[in-house]
Amino acid sequence: MIDILKKITAQRSARNWTEYQLAVRSGLPQSTISSWYRKNMLPSISSLQKICGAFDMSMAQFFSEGSLRELDSDQKELLDQWSLLTPDQKSALLGLLNSFSICRSG
Repeated sequence: MIDILKKITAQRSARNWTEYQLAVRSGLPQSTISSWYRKNMLPSISSLQKICGAFDMSMAQFFSEGSLRELDSDQKELLDQWSLLTPDQKSALLGLLNSFSICRSG
């Protein structure tokens, strides 16, 4: 199981940030962050989302055991548009994309 506080500390240390700097970047009170460590408490989901935002990473990246590739702006836009499609549209688009890869390999 992932130790969330250790992961936050590792991410903060990798950036050479103090708890105060993390608080400023995340919009959380420094006292809240400090209390997690003093009381060995886990941050709430909303607080963790703010922490991940400060680290410029998604929750999936934060919890990933391995390394996740960072998405570029085109990939992010594609995923945003994907979420707006109906199931039939998604199926049609996947069929189209698969036809491109068949053309390349053939």
